[in-house]
Amino acid sequence: MGTIWPETLPREKGPKYKLVADTIRKSIEDKVLKPGAKLPPVRELAYQLSITPGTVARAYTILTDEGLLQAEVGRGTFVASPRTDQVDVAPIEVDVIAHNSDGTDAHTVNLFSPHLPSVGQSALIRQLLGEIAQDPPSGLMHYPSRAGSLPARRAAVQWLSRAPIGHVKERDVVLTNGGQNAISLIMQAVLRGRRPAILVEELSYPGFRRAADLLRAEVVPVAMDEHGVIPEALEAAARAHDAQIFCTSPEVHNPTCLFTPLERREALVRVARQRDFFILEDDCYRHMPADAPGFRVLAPERSWFVTSISKSITPALRIGVAVAPDGQVADLRRAVEHGFFGLATPLVDLTAKLLAHPQLESMLEELQRVTADYIKAGVNILGAYQLNWRSPVPFLWLTLPEGWRAASFCRAAEAEGIQIRSAEEFACRTTRTPHAVRLAVNAGVSLEAFETAMTRLRHLLDNPPERIGV
Repeated sequence: MGTIWPETLPREKGPKYKLVADTIRKSIEDKVLKPGAKLPPVRELAYQLSITPGTVARAYTILTDEGLLQAEVGRGTFVASPRTDQVDVAPIEVDVIAHNSDGTDAHTVNLFSPHLPSVGQSALIRQLLGEIAQDPPSGLMHYPSRAGSLPARRAAVQWLSRAPIGHVKERDVVLTNGGQNAISLIMQAVLRGRRPAILVEELSYPGFRRAADLLRAEVVPVAMDEHGVIPEALEAAARAHDAQIFCTSPEVHNPTCLFTPLERREALVRVARQRDFFILEDDCYRHMPADAPGFRVLAPERSWFVTSISKSITPALRIGVAVAPDGQVADLRRAVEHGFFGLATPLVDLTAKLLAHPQLESMLEELQRVTADYIKAGVNILGAYQLNWRSPVPFLWLTLPEGWRAASFCRAAEAEGIQIRSAEEFACRTTRTPHAVRLAVNAGVSLEAFETAMTRLRHLLDNPPERIGV
């Protein structure tokens, strides 16, 4: 390693751990570091580069997660052998760089996934955690129980009163470790057979596919139009694959911001009843009153509902809510209790206090107002182009103009210090994807820094490369 490292890191902008990781990655790609080569110990390389051991350790961890390095206990860290069985395991909604939470780095702006504005929710959570620490209602010396979670489930029912899913009782609700966990648990409760099939929108939240992959289920994309999934395409896919569940986001479609109107929802329900499969509705991104009844109202016997507080309060707590169809909650409880017994009791106590707290409503209104300011700024700057948005939903869907492909636009944006997601990340590998990108609202940076990022993107859009390959 000594032959490829300068005495100090390159004088480039960006986090030092990223510079270390990029340098090692390039050395592997250029064959300077060959498979089996041993890297220096963390402290030795940190001393050589005059940085902290934690910075080097973070770089090593990133490259190990990418499969470029391999850590062996007691021996060290080595360059991994190339893999020939790589599969598509792109992130779901996980950030690879910090959210610029202090707003000091005006050049680098992460628009991978939404970052909520701080409007008092962290102070409220700290206050509630302090109260729980002094006198935990559920105690600290026993396993979670269904009876112990009753106050939290009652608070969740109060929280769900804003959702378009009809009357919900405490017994219908199961608390989960975030929305993604809820999706996985529902699939565990529903899917049967050696190779079950699930149906997803041709552009959809990647978490549907990841959960299905873990259960070795076949994922079948279904064609869409401007109103959502096409009923005839849904029927054909269900018939061809004997599908067991259809996953959808009808109120706020992720990533396109589309809305599925009532007439289309009713048509999709008719297909579900005809072909006898379940519907899983993901409602994590809706922040406004619903424009149509949810599937649980239209088909209560076969519709599952998922939401979480990640896009409305904080993603840190990993609190999700799953609501089962009529007569199906026992299967969902079994998946929870056989998997992890239930939410940790301090988290259950926090959920009970937080979701029923009288300050929460005003905080949500302020959070939506601030998010709307960022959306307005993005629309004002990029509005000359084909843009889908629904304030205060914290992302924009941008269809790229002639001359830009999604992958090259994402690379050009990253060179400008802006991290965005390509349409390809929301599609199955066999699906043809539009040349479009999703821009999440990062309220962890100042509005001025966000506007600057939007202006850089506008400059790229105004100046496509228009190169002809020969």
